[in-house]
Amino acid sequence: MPKVALKGSALLNPLPAVLITSVKDGFVNVFTAAWVATICTKPPMVSVSIRPERLSYEMIKASGEFTINLPTDKLARVVDFCGVRSGRDVDKLKKFGLSLEEGISVDSPSIKECPVSLECKVKDIIPLGSHHMFISEVVQVKVDKELVDDKGKIHFEKAKLMCYSHGEYFSLAGSPLGKFGYSVQKRNRGKIL
Repeated sequence: MPKVALKGSALLNPLPAVLITSVKDGFVNVFTAAWVATICTKPPMVSVSIRPERLSYEMIKASGEFTINLPTDKLARVVDFCGVRSGRDVDKLKKFGLSLEEGISVDSPSIKECPVSLECKVKDIIPLGSHHMFISEVVQVKVDKELVDDKGKIHFEKAKLMCYSHGEYFSLAGSPLGKFGYSVQKRNRGKIL
């Protein structure tokens, strides 16, 4: 099929749509980010790109920590609102009645309604242009108990998480298409192990 050539653009899609909480002087703010990525496994590191004019930019830069909360598809309206309204104008947590849980390794709380939370400490901030990249270590992860089986496997497919793709939100509810390495696994009596 022919392709259309477009000018350079940050068109990598879909992306996780997450709610990031941070705290400064006792005030907890939440904002939506989709420019979040895993960048290292040992130590576990993520990057989050934030515009310097955002309130959360100031708060995270000052505190050096934040929490990434993975929302369910039922929180799509909350995710959208938290991405278009500033914490300078409205207490978004209070508006939606979101519950906070105390951080384990950071002062930044997590959102109870989100089934997975990653507590992060900033290691570096790199100015890139419209956004600055916060390179951060994941120092603690909290996962809803019902998502973890007896063997310790996390069943993200049960979490009904959401993603953002080119201006729209999508549910990730559904069955997996395969698991890592399934394309090269040996077959056992016609079944893939």
